[in-house]
Amino acid sequence: MSDVALEDLDPLALENQVCFALAVAARSVISVYRPLLEPMGLTHPQYLVMLALWQHAPLSVKELSGMLHLEPATLSPLLKRLEAAGLLRRGRAGEDERSLAVVLTDRGRELRAEALKIPPAIVERLDMDLSELRGLHEALTGVIAAAEAARTKA
Repeated sequence: MSDVALEDLDPLALENQVCFALAVAARSVISVYRPLLEPMGLTHPQYLVMLALWQHAPLSVKELSGMLHLEPATLSPLLKRLEAAGLLRRGRAGEDERSLAVVLTDRGRELRAEALKIPPAIVERLDMDLSELRGLHEALTGVIAAAEAARTKA
C-alpha cells in the first residue's frame, strides 16, 4: 500500500471498506450477466442453481443449499420458479422419503448448451485477462473461507 501507513487511514471511510468493495463489485458483475441471462429466462440466482445442477444433478435440496451457500428458505422459491419454467423437478428421494431430490428435466439439460456461451461473453464484456479473473476468483475463495471461519468462531 504505497507510502500511506495503515494507521493513517480512516477506518470508517467508505472507500476503505472491504464489504463495500465486495458489494459494489458483486452488483456490477451481476449487471453484466443480466442481459445474457434474460433471453434464457433466468435470473442470476437461478443461473447459479442451474450451474450446480448441470455439474452435479441429481442433488438433494440440502446438498444444493450447502453448495450455493443459501438457506433452504431462500432456495425454495428459486426451485419453485425453475420447476414452473419446466427446467427441473423436485421429488422425494427414493432412499430417504424425508429428503427432497432435485433433477433436471430434458429442457433443463438442453439449456446447458445455450449457457456455454455465457462464460466467454462475460470475460469479453469485462475486458479483463483470464489470468486476472482466475486470481480474483482465488482471492475471493480465500475471503469466503475466512468469513466462514470467522462466522463459526463467533
